[in-house]
Amino acid sequence: MHTITRRPLAVGSVVAGMLLLASHVNAMPSTLNWTAYGTGTSGNAQIMAISQLLQEEHGTQSRVIPGENDTMRMTPLKTGRVDLCACGIASYYGSEGVMMFARPDWGPQPIRVISTSMATFGLGMAVAGDVEIDSIADLEGKRLAYLRGDDALNKAAEAYLAFAGLTWDDVERVDFPGYNAAFDGIISDRADAAITTTVTPAAQRLTASPRGLQWPELPAEDEAGWERMLDVAPYFQPHTVTSGAGIDADQPLASASYPYPIMVSNADLAPETVRGLITTLVESFDEYKDNAPGASGYALENQNMTWVVPFHDAVVDYYRETGIWTDEMEEHQNALVERQTLLMETWQDYKAEAPDDEEAFIAGWMETRRTALEEAGLNPVF
Repeated sequence: MHTITRRPLAVGSVVAGMLLLASHVNAMPSTLNWTAYGTGTSGNAQIMAISQLLQEEHGTQSRVIPGENDTMRMTPLKTGRVDLCACGIASYYGSEGVMMFARPDWGPQPIRVISTSMATFGLGMAVAGDVEIDSIADLEGKRLAYLRGDDALNKAAEAYLAFAGLTWDDVERVDFPGYNAAFDGIISDRADAAITTTVTPAAQRLTASPRGLQWPELPAEDEAGWERMLDVAPYFQPHTVTSGAGIDADQPLASASYPYPIMVSNADLAPETVRGLITTLVESFDEYKDNAPGASGYALENQNMTWVVPFHDAVVDYYRETGIWTDEMEEHQNALVERQTLLMETWQDYKAEAPDDEEAFIAGWMETRRTALEEAGLNPVF
């Protein structure tokens, strides 16, 4: 069974542990190199706010390289040019060696989580307001946008359909060249629905259009629905959405989300660097939470300790020493590390005799990957 709810962290119970660690000396480096989303995004603004705090508390200068897509953000981490990436869900895909990371020059990456942000928005199924729909199940037979080249959002759409026991075969798939084009298509009545974050300008445009906008709910108590959804995309989690197009904070939307940004490093990032970083993020939270949109999402109670990418060892040590870490979390962490190790070892074995043609290489890898995971009793997901 998948765990579909996060046990709330007993923040008050760990204060004493944190006070005991307050005098701990964290040997932060003089410079930290990051990649993040592009200038002007909330993800970039959050890292700039955290970087300012690191300079004030540790004298650490930060160099933040904006990346407009997953490749530009993840490649410098892979090559060792940067220490950290404030990434999106591509960090999970990298850990799994799928999608763009299934290519010969990538493969499963030794990704480790430092912290994540869960803000007030969600990732929902935007449906035109003139479509008769009471639940996700009513998408059957409707026109659903498919975005060419956007594997992440198409996977999210697949997961939403799975919540109701549907697949792409149960809807009318309408292909669009990109995200904005899909919403233009809904507004002009060439499609009925598309996946988006609730705060995107595209959703606002649809709300203001003659068709309007509605968001079908994903009730947290629908355990069977969540089981189906997480089989397709285990990185989702139930989320109460209070901000977005047409969403009233006093009447929140029961929906889904996953963290953004996801602050990751490679497994070999120096423990003292990670220790200083996680200590600052947790214990100096009040100093930066209001300094950038969404920065409050790094709150300790928002951290999912049993998510889909393993934590850095130094983060685990910190949570263990502050009384947060449980045996259940330890078991989950170990399982994630073992899964990643299996994938990386399988990749190395596969590459030794893999075909030169890229398309054949990717197809062979995905088949080999699936077999290795299934033989280990694990869900391949992809």
